[in-house]
Amino acid sequence: MKVGIVSDTHDNLDIVQRAVDHFEETADVVVHCGDIVAPFAARPFDSDEFDFYAVRGNNDGEWGLKGLVDEFGMYLGEMGELVLDETRIAVYHGTSEGIVGALLESGSYDYVLRGHTHEQVEEDYDGTMHINPGGIPTEPSGGEPPAAVVLDTETGAITFTPLQ
Repeated sequence: MKVGIVSDTHDNLDIVQRAVDHFEETADVVVHCGDIVAPFAARPFDSDEFDFYAVRGNNDGEWGLKGLVDEFGMYLGEMGELVLDETRIAVYHGTSEGIVGALLESGSYDYVLRGHTHEQVEEDYDGTMHINPGGIPTEPSGGEPPAAVVLDTETGAITFTPLQ
């Protein structure tokens, strides 16, 4: 199964559309790791080409976001767990590094997907892959450009495609 991963799109519809276009060609499931921000920026993820999941980010302040995402996908709340093709995945925005560390150290997951730092991460932590696709820079030195990440659960291949 191909899992698309994106985070911290912060209402940037150009980036959102580029991600959706990419995932419609490459992914069976898309996971947004938080900071969509407003409901209008979630609407493009309503696609017949993939299933959609999202967690709440620290900038996702509009309560209508949950209701909208639940219309076409699944809003997982602050943190979610998915099992896709027997692959165990934790999804958390990442506002607490202690929680991210606990998820990685638990040994309960094959992958921990997160956002928040706007810095791309692909690292093996004792057999658990830690993935952060990056996000829209919020200040001149505010992280790396966002990427559309595709994880192949069969092969373990992880591909970062820039969205800017």
